[in-house]
Amino acid sequence: SSPQELTTVRVQDPRVQNEGSWNSYVDYKIFLHTNSKAFTAKTSCVRRRYREFVWLRRQLQKNAGLVPVPELPGKSTFFVGSTDEFIEKRRQGLQQFLEK
Repeated sequence: SSPQELTTVRVQDPRVQNEGSWNSYVDYKIFLHTNSKAFTAKTSCVRRRYREFVWLRRQLQKNAGLVPVPELPGKSTFFVGSTDEFIEKRRQGLQQFLEK
């Protein structure tokens, strides 16, 4: 029998870009590893920001039919606690989104 296909995705290494300016944002390293024959590259790594996840979710919703698309972590403008804590909570939420 053929080995089971596995795909793992990790959201890692959040980085604040343009720190201290009005257009600062956080991007995340998205690391994918798979043994699936559907992928030519077995590993890939890109950096993406939150609004690109929002775009991805919209595209999935357009094509999902009746299949529910997972929620993204909230876009909190008034966050109680540290920025680091918010970034880590968002990272975890993005990880869960991609896993689902």
